[in-house]
Amino acid sequence: MAQQRFVSAEQAKAPFFLGIDVGGTGIKIGLTDDQGDTLDFVAIQTQEPNGPDDAMRRVNLACEELLTRCSLSKQDVVRAGLGTPGSQDIRKGLLLEPPNHPHWHHFPIVKCLEDHLGLSVSYANDANAAAFGEFWVGTGKIYDSMVLLTLGTGVGGGVIIDNELIVGQNSFGGECGHMIIDPSPNARLCAWGGGKGHLEAYASASGVTLRAREELLAGAESSLSTKIENITAKKIFEAAEQGDAWSLKFIEQTGDYLAVGITSMVHMVDPGLVVLGGAMNFGGSTSKTGQRFLQAVRKGFHERTFDHLKHGTSIEFASLGADAGYIGAAGIARSDYHKTV
Repeated sequence: MAQQRFVSAEQAKAPFFLGIDVGGTGIKIGLTDDQGDTLDFVAIQTQEPNGPDDAMRRVNLACEELLTRCSLSKQDVVRAGLGTPGSQDIRKGLLLEPPNHPHWHHFPIVKCLEDHLGLSVSYANDANAAAFGEFWVGTGKIYDSMVLLTLGTGVGGGVIIDNELIVGQNSFGGECGHMIIDPSPNARLCAWGGGKGHLEAYASASGVTLRAREELLAGAESSLSTKIENITAKKIFEAAEQGDAWSLKFIEQTGDYLAVGITSMVHMVDPGLVVLGGAMNFGGSTSKTGQRFLQAVRKGFHERTFDHLKHGTSIEFASLGADAGYIGAAGIARSDYHKTV
């Protein structure tokens, strides 16, 4: 597993980059050097109802505090990167209609942040930023191409091909959770946008909760049968860790649904590496249940793909955790900077 490195300003390699990762409740801000090592980071509250201009004003104050702690100034930073959730127009620097930020709709967030910071800002979807973080200094650092799936309330993603992040004409590139894995008339509905048969409806935490509740109500035998109304992906994981056979089988089935989507992605872009990130990793590499989940994903992929792709494609867990977003945002800023010098 890759380990995030923290360095002092004296140890770091200039130039420096700020990475800003906006979430529903919190904003993580980090200062990185040219090699992807972190000098320091800080977290502030999003305070969504106060609007994006107030948030970007406070981001600037936090950046100034961060630089002061590192004995640096804005003159030492060459560019900043910003990752936000929801729909965007990346080229125009606009937030469109992020579902968890109702007071931030149709807002020129890049110009706002540039005005507050006094720096040029690179912009990305938050999952794309996380993907770039894993690609730059995480699990994907020895690869030229990579796909990341972030497993949380929904399924986000990011695609990097030959060192370039795929954004797309409509700023929708890398939205892996919305690929169709079930074309049948009775396919499950996606929680975001109501699309039918999307991967997110089967392999996100919200999709897992709904699937599990339906199976338990239909009579599945499990230690969770008396806790149906309070079922969560975390509780399914905990039950599997305690030896609940249904929970373990259910987690493996979720891995197989992921494998269907991964097979399609690999057949389309041939990345060489698929990384599973996000909070819903069923314990990840540190638990037997997480390892069973990963093996189920690999098994499902191997059963559906070609031999040379099976042997030439790795599927691994992410290694940067919640820090991938700000690191990736800084990394995208770094990439944009180096294209101009």
